[in-house]
Amino acid sequence: MKLTIIGCTGSFPGPGSPASCYLVTAFDGERDWKILLDLGSGALGVLQRYADIKDLDGIFISHLHPDHCMDLCGMHVAIRWDPNGWNRDRMLVHGPAATADRMATAYGLPLDEGMHPDYDFQHWKSRQPVKIGPFSITPYPVLHPIEESYAFRVEATEPVADGSLQTSVLTYSGDTDACPELVEAARGADMFLCEAAFEEGRDDAIHGVHLTGRRAGEAAAEAGVERLLLTHIPVWTDINTVVNEAKEVYDGGIAVAVSGVTYGVFSGSQLGTPKSLPTAPVSIVRSAPAREWPGTRKN
Repeated sequence: MKLTIIGCTGSFPGPGSPASCYLVTAFDGERDWKILLDLGSGALGVLQRYADIKDLDGIFISHLHPDHCMDLCGMHVAIRWDPNGWNRDRMLVHGPAATADRMATAYGLPLDEGMHPDYDFQHWKSRQPVKIGPFSITPYPVLHPIEESYAFRVEATEPVADGSLQTSVLTYSGDTDACPELVEAARGADMFLCEAAFEEGRDDAIHGVHLTGRRAGEAAAEAGVERLLLTHIPVWTDINTVVNEAKEVYDGGIAVAVSGVTYGVFSGSQLGTPKSLPTAPVSIVRSAPAREWPGTRKN
């Protein structure tokens, strides 16, 4: 199983990354299956550097704050208005019960049709796994101020070189404060993709919203995960602070999510290199004479 960080900046897009979105790929012996964990603000553009959206097998939404789901609106446009036609089944979307209505409202569509012609909306049921290709995705309710918020335990069973099957485990925290369900979701995971939006001391008065680096590290230690990948760090939170907090309480491998980086979930190895924004030469069809602002002083 491979994890590509599409967007990892907390709460809103930052200068170096969109909001939350993670591309997960696994091989079933015949083909690669590709799913998204969240599709937050600004993620759809960067996603297209790493995958053709028509190759996606499903989108799995942790909760309905815009930094985790709002680019479903852009995906709706890509599906509905492609002049060459979508030419495939509706896109599978698993999310909280209100997902379809929330997206229709965001786009100004009537609720009775909304985006149903484009998306196959399915609702999470706590701790009931969803199976797709080589993946099994199990949602765990976690502590965040919205009607439904989930952490995901993503298991992928794939053939390996000797012909046997190997299962790797990725746990994604979604957005949450410390809670027993987060530890349950992460138990023994090969990689724990965990938010760390808050800092100890600075955010002590805020409860039930986000983790600090220390609380992320404590969850990782209690769950016995192989490695911790910190994510959802807002622009106003210092990366070194949350890393140092996590290191004080967790002895395993620690890294910070960076947009464009791909990891082997079982190995922990970085694979390939991030893809920069595609560039093209500027084409001027007809030059206009240069002008100066009136009153500009000439030296």
